[in-house]
Amino acid sequence: MNVNIFLFEDFETLDAFGPIEILGKIDTYKLKYYSLNGGIIMSTQGTSIITEKVETATKGGILVIPGGKGTRTLVNDSQLLQALKEAAELSNYCLSVCTGSALLAKTGLLDNKKATSNKKAFDWVASVNSSVNWIRSARWVVDGKYYTSSGVSAGIDMTLGFIKDRFGEQEAKDIANHIEYIWNEDCSKDVFAKEG
Repeated sequence: MNVNIFLFEDFETLDAFGPIEILGKIDTYKLKYYSLNGGIIMSTQGTSIITEKVETATKGGILVIPGGKGTRTLVNDSQLLQALKEAAELSNYCLSVCTGSALLAKTGLLDNKKATSNKKAFDWVASVNSSVNWIRSARWVVDGKYYTSSGVSAGIDMTLGFIKDRFGEQEAKDIANHIEYIWNEDCSKDVFAKEG
């Protein structure tokens, strides 16, 4: 199954590469990097990634949407939002991290669904689309094929939760142990929610 990572200028590096670290441990998953127009995309921290045009992505698979500073302007980019909507609709599963949920929400695909986001940017994200049932206290939220997480490192917790849902709890724990990560297993608890 393809893991299609949708990148844009000023994405948050760990938002993307936390989940990539987890998903890359599954032998049957193939990682692919996409952006609206293809080419080199740079994260906020200066990491450069070579991407393909998102229109060339295969149907199905897992779509990963990071957050980051770039989301602040991209929520008003109709061309990018349309491409993201099409990619999300064609995916079997859609995982967004941090303010990536703002982009997903702006497409309308989260209307009447539960979702969460970075607690420090929560009010802004929620203002992007009031038709979403935003859950402030959650570390991550699952509604159908859509997984949304709180900020940055929460994407790792969410992706381990995704692995648990697909392959069982032991597989998720084995991956967490392999990368020496203490998994926050309770999706309903986010200690950072009070700081939002």
